[in-house]
Amino acid sequence: MTRTGPFSTDAAKGWMPWALLAPIIGLAFVILPVLGTDGVLAAQGFLDRRGHPIGFNGLVAFLTIPFGLMSLLVLAWVWLVERRPFANIGLARDGALFSFGRGLLVGLATILSVVVAILLLGGYEIGEIAPALFKPAGLLGVAILLPCFILQASSEELLFRGWLLSALGRKLPLVVAVIITSLLFTLLHYGPGQRWLVMLSTFLYGLFACAWAIKAGNIWGVMGWHAAWNWLLAVGFELPVTGLDAHVPALLVKLLPHGGDVLTGGAEGPEGSIFCVVFLGIWSAVLIWRYWRGRRA
Repeated sequence: MTRTGPFSTDAAKGWMPWALLAPIIGLAFVILPVLGTDGVLAAQGFLDRRGHPIGFNGLVAFLTIPFGLMSLLVLAWVWLVERRPFANIGLARDGALFSFGRGLLVGLATILSVVVAILLLGGYEIGEIAPALFKPAGLLGVAILLPCFILQASSEELLFRGWLLSALGRKLPLVVAVIITSLLFTLLHYGPGQRWLVMLSTFLYGLFACAWAIKAGNIWGVMGWHAAWNWLLAVGFELPVTGLDAHVPALLVKLLPHGGDVLTGGAEGPEGSIFCVVFLGIWSAVLIWRYWRGRRA
């Protein structure tokens, strides 16, 4: 049976991959830019042997070059191979700026709420207040990282919640497409020795982002949410974002981990906290319930 996907009923004029092949193509969209850029970035001193960014300049290069190439690959595939309008992958033009801006604001409020909750539960001690405001170079770094995180987060949403979810949604029941998309997203964020709480948090974020995108009918809002979460977490508190150090002074307040890893997230930052898992689990359930209630109404 032919399905139209979660975002648009417009038909594809080109070739759509089979359901079993779509995740493999998705992996290729991630792997090819990495293979094509890791050697160059490492030679320039931006990445270490494990492919992790070195210093501030390395982080900027890591967030922009491979992720930018990944977005170009996805868009070129949709345009040239599948021949679908970009609205089919959640990039409808109507209300795009408003949806993205609202997602940014909600994302800022969300990560601030999570961090404050961990602080109140004794997970952090307060250090310097807004040290970036007194260091022009640090404040410039904070500003530079905003578009970098917007590109990185938007690229991930374009691939997973945009292209992969819509491609699978044309071939499979939507709930199956959501689960496969979220599992692949989790797999690609796995690292050796990764704590199970981090993986659970990543999977629940995948469900949360899929539910938001499907309910909204586009990926603009979840792009903004993802970008704001990553950026403020990286620059607001001198805490790691998915294990990465932004190498800039805190924009709001420097927080020093004080509690156990289950509460603070340890080396992964708040994303590995049990509080983050609970938050994403609740809001994933709320969004899914609201979507299905709307369909039955």
